[in-house]
Amino acid sequence: MTLRKVAGLGALLSLVTPGLAMADEVVLNSGDTSWMLISSILVLLMTIPGLALFYGGMVRSKNVLSVMMQCFAITGLISILWVVYGYSIAFDTIGMEAQVTNLNSFVGGLSKAFLSGITPASLTMTVPESVFVMFQMTFAIITPALIVGAFAERMKFSAMLIFMGVWFTLVYAPIAHMVWSGAGGFLWDMGVIDFAGGTVVHINAGVAGLVACLVLGKRKGFPTTSMAPHNLGYTLVGAAMLWVGWFGFNAGSAVAANGTAGMAMLVTQIATAAAALGWMFAEWLTHGKPSALGIASGVVAGLVAITPAAGTCGPMGAIVIGLSSGVICFFCATSLKRKLGYDDSLDAFGVHGIGGIVGALLTGVFAAPALGGFGAMFSEENTILDQFITQAKGVGFTVLYTAIVTYVILKLIDLVMGLRVTEEEETVGLDLALHNERGYNL
Repeated sequence: MTLRKVAGLGALLSLVTPGLAMADEVVLNSGDTSWMLISSILVLLMTIPGLALFYGGMVRSKNVLSVMMQCFAITGLISILWVVYGYSIAFDTIGMEAQVTNLNSFVGGLSKAFLSGITPASLTMTVPESVFVMFQMTFAIITPALIVGAFAERMKFSAMLIFMGVWFTLVYAPIAHMVWSGAGGFLWDMGVIDFAGGTVVHINAGVAGLVACLVLGKRKGFPTTSMAPHNLGYTLVGAAMLWVGWFGFNAGSAVAANGTAGMAMLVTQIATAAAALGWMFAEWLTHGKPSALGIASGVVAGLVAITPAAGTCGPMGAIVIGLSSGVICFFCATSLKRKLGYDDSLDAFGVHGIGGIVGALLTGVFAAPALGGFGAMFSEENTILDQFITQAKGVGFTVLYTAIVTYVILKLIDLVMGLRVTEEEETVGLDLALHNERGYNL
């Protein structure tokens, strides 16, 4: 298998058994299986409790339970949708009829709906297909959960559930198919490198978050009313869980316990550390003091940016990617947001959207062997500039597709049932207004 094939999850469906041509070449590996079981747990930990705590600490105390509730509800909803049809339309490449082959470039078929045909003996590469299904399910869970940070404190719970279900169906699963389903996938065939989800997860979620916060409008009192995080301890604990869980996210995307996984783990640590320092020093120089919220945000920015590059960049490239994302995301989440005036509550776009774009673009640079990377796709016919342009095309397509479809989904839901809570409910807080509970006894 070439490094081009392991530079993401793209070719895996050509290795699923039983019934495919390569079935007789695939043998179960207990070491790979053990690592993937652990990785699945680590990635699930990123959403619950990691993201729930990270976001929960950043909202006001009257909304802490609402954000945590949204993370838990999304986990349940997407788990079921993934089993019913999500896995199939993301990764099935053999269930489409011949007359709609072109459509298969953008969305998979339904031959694996309800996980049809998946048995304890089914393999994906060297691990049980059931483990691969579970691993990819955790990616599908965290992506829509990330969007919560953009519209926190103001969306109806019922509208949120419908939006997440439809968005998962029309945006997440098709983008995952285009990037990771192997030959025939639109972005795969374009040559886009996305090892662990810079495009599929972070640009996707970040852009959707920006559109959502624009469609819903600003929170009542924004930006004149103080909306400071109510418990930065929660946020730091959540960031720590995200940091640890991300090793499953990135190193697990090798779908094996091998050298690619080891390097992915190493560069993830390096880039995250560099981004944390980059954000901290940028904030220190700009505002006079470094903050706990700032270093936590820098950590996440670095994790996001290294995600698409984790399978192809080297340690020195990871430092550059991390520093770049930390500094750029800091200015986008502070200065740019203030200048443009949009209310991205918890900086879902500023960190995930921008960090994902930075990482996706720089992947095309630092995957090059000449710059210490391990990408096998470079040649006289495909230079660093060529790959950078390819990455930019992938970013541009994802931004446009996600923005347009997300906008249409939100406007239709708003037309049918309304998206936003009432002013009175927003004033009282979503914990009490929507769930009849309080995060704290007063």
